[in-house]
Amino acid sequence: MEATNENKVNATPAGKKDLLPAALWALALCSFGFGTGECVVPGLLLEIANDLKVPTSSAGLLVSGYAIGVVVGALLVPALTLRLPGKTALLVLMGWFVAGNLLCALAPGYAMLMSARVVTGLSHAAFFGLGSVIAAELVAPDKRASAIAIVFTGLTLAYLLGLPLGTLIGQAFGWRFTFWTVTFLGLLAILGILALVPRLPREQTFSILQELNVVRRPQVLLGFAMTAFGNGSVVTVFTYIAPILVQNAGFTEGAVSPILLLFGVGYVVGNTIGGKLADRRLMPSLLGILSGLAVVLAGFTFTSHYKMATLLTVFLLGTAAFGIVPGLQLRVVDKSKGAPNLASAFNIAAFNLGSAGGAYLGGVVLKSGFGLDAVPLAGALVTAVAIFVTAFSWFLDPRTRAPLSTAQA
Repeated sequence: MEATNENKVNATPAGKKDLLPAALWALALCSFGFGTGECVVPGLLLEIANDLKVPTSSAGLLVSGYAIGVVVGALLVPALTLRLPGKTALLVLMGWFVAGNLLCALAPGYAMLMSARVVTGLSHAAFFGLGSVIAAELVAPDKRASAIAIVFTGLTLAYLLGLPLGTLIGQAFGWRFTFWTVTFLGLLAILGILALVPRLPREQTFSILQELNVVRRPQVLLGFAMTAFGNGSVVTVFTYIAPILVQNAGFTEGAVSPILLLFGVGYVVGNTIGGKLADRRLMPSLLGILSGLAVVLAGFTFTSHYKMATLLTVFLLGTAAFGIVPGLQLRVVDKSKGAPNLASAFNIAAFNLGSAGGAYLGGVVLKSGFGLDAVPLAGALVTAVAIFVTAFSWFLDPRTRAPLSTAQA
C-alpha cells in the first residue's frame, strides 16, 4: 500500500487538488458497482431458478456464496495486493470484479454461476478496505470520515437504485443482462480510476506478518466487534422486514418494495450525516447513533402495528443503520495506523459476519415461537452489546498505546 502524510496531501498542486473530490466520486462509482452486483440477486431469484432449473432455495444460496467470497477474500486478497501501489491495486481489484461478473453473465449452469459469485466476492472486502484508506489519505484530517462516506455513498445508492433497476432490467431482458450491465459499470469504474485517482507517493511497504501484528491490536479487534454487532443488530430485523410489514403493519406484499425505498433513502441520509458527525467527534457520534438505533429497534416492536409509524420507523432505521458505517470504518483505520490495509479489509468482513449472525439470530427468535414482535427487541439487545463494546473501546483510548514500531518490527 502506498501511504502519504497530511503535509504531502496538502502540498498537492492546486490543479491536482481540484481532482480530489472527483477521485472520491470515482471510488463511489466503484462501490456502486460492487453494491449492485452484491445485492441484485434477491430480486432475480425466480428468473435465475426458472432458467437454470433449480429450486428457489438453491438460487438463494447465490447470496451466501458471494458472502463467503467476501469473508475468504478479506483473509487472502489483501496479501496478494499488499506490495502494489494503491491505484494499481484498485485497478486489479476492479478488473477482478469485472471478470467475476462476466463469468456470471456467461455461466452455462448453476455450478458455474455459484463459482463465479464466490470468485466475484473475493475482491469485495479488499476493495472497500483499500478504498477507505485511500479516501482518508486524499483529504485533510478533519474530512476523513466524510471522504469514506463518499466512497460508501455508492453502496447506499446500490440499495436505493441498483437493486430495483437491476431487477427491472433482469425481468425485462433476462437475468444475464443484469450481470452484463454490472460488468459495464465495472468497466466505467476502471476508466474513472485511471482518469481521476491520483498516484500517491509510497513511503513504506509492510509484510503480511506486520499487517497481521496490527490486526491483533486490542483496539483494532474491538473495532471489528463494534462493526459486527452494530451491523448485526440491523440485519436481525431487516432480514424479516417483509413479513413485519405485511403481517404486523398490514401492508400488501406489493407495497413492500416501495416502502424499502424509504430504507434506502435513510441509508443515503445516514451515510452523509454519520460521516460529518464522525469528522467532528468520532466516538461520541458512534455512541449517539448506536443509542438512537437501539431506541428505533426497540420501538419498532410497537410502531410496526401502525402504518404511518412503520413508515417513519423504516426511514429512521435506514438512517441509523448507515449512520454508523463511516465512523466504524474510520475507527479501524485510525487504530491500525502504520499498516491499515488488512485491518480495513477485515472490517468489511466483520460487516458480513454481523449480517450472517443477525439473520441467524432473527431466525432463531422466530423458530423459538416468540413471534415477529420479538425480532426488533432482539436487534435492540444486539445494539446494546455494540454500545457496550464502543464505550469500552473509548474508555481504553487514553490508556492504549499502539506505536508504529508495532507495525515496523
